[in-house]
Amino acid sequence: MSTVYESRRAIFKSKLEVDIAFITSPANIFYYTGFLSNPHERFMALVFNMKTNEEILYVPALDLAAAEQVAHLQRIVPITDEQLPFEVVKQTIGNLGQTAGVEAKALTLARYLELLGALNVQVTDIQQLVNTQRLHKTRDEINQLKVAIHIIEQVMSEGIKKIHIGMTELELVAELEYLMRKFGADGQSFASIILSGENAALPHGHPSMRKIEHGDFVLIDMGVVKDGYCSDITRTFIVGEATDKQREIYDTVLAATLAGIKAAKANIPLKQVDLSARAVIDNKGYGDYFNNRVGHGLGIEVHEEPSVHAANNDLITTGMVFTIEPGIYIPNYGGVRIEDNVYINELGEAEVLTTFPRELQIL
Repeated sequence: MSTVYESRRAIFKSKLEVDIAFITSPANIFYYTGFLSNPHERFMALVFNMKTNEEILYVPALDLAAAEQVAHLQRIVPITDEQLPFEVVKQTIGNLGQTAGVEAKALTLARYLELLGALNVQVTDIQQLVNTQRLHKTRDEINQLKVAIHIIEQVMSEGIKKIHIGMTELELVAELEYLMRKFGADGQSFASIILSGENAALPHGHPSMRKIEHGDFVLIDMGVVKDGYCSDITRTFIVGEATDKQREIYDTVLAATLAGIKAAKANIPLKQVDLSARAVIDNKGYGDYFNNRVGHGLGIEVHEEPSVHAANNDLITTGMVFTIEPGIYIPNYGGVRIEDNVYINELGEAEVLTTFPRELQIL
């Protein structure tokens, strides 16, 4: 019986039009083998030799034992720190053919030059081939995503109980990241964005020693990795008491999020999700304060295909997972973002994977 990884590799190979293919993105290596590792500056690659139908995984020597435990491949080749990676590839494969496929986004210029220096091949980009395959999640993958989402929602539920006036943003980060590990996360899917007061006007600001005050917005954007899959959720709270303006801004963003979710369905352009959410904010006069896309794909990576923006004419298809996260960010005042994760299910409908309440909570 073939494993899910063997099936993915078979589908991938059936679409290849090169003699040899190098998969070097750790996320893609995990997708095709089940082996999840960050090699840092070291070389790691899954190589498909289409001339011999061989599949070889090259790993840093220190990762060999870990790779052998999970990656059931014909051959796993360790590379020591003293060896030149592409020389090892040439020695173990021999005749590489004339054309080599690489992921343009994953291969650095330095590695590309090493490849050209060692191998006499014509290089072509196979990034889109991989992206298209990963774009459509199976129900099993959705179940894995739900585990990561459940963990981060537990963190959110418990974490907001820790918030108090005088606490710094960084202190709240520490509390939340402790809870991530406590509830079983393997790690963060990105650096937590915890912002209060006027800092919440920075969509991707960095937590600081600013102390939380009465009447502040507190924006919490965070996610975890569990068994190779990521979660990403944002909620915004108000401490103590909300002004009428704060409530208006919050209600506008909430309505925009719901409009985006309602628009998300198979066979419509991705841009329609962005435009539907954006129209709500524009109609309330806050259009100048929402200047980024409405969402991004989510899965093995916290940012992957598709990109949900106002110029993306690609059609939504079943199996896609993406965030819907409109926001209003007013400089020197504050901001609100409400982010959910949606799956375009077998019926072509938006199935919302996040369950944390969206309604305004006063802490």
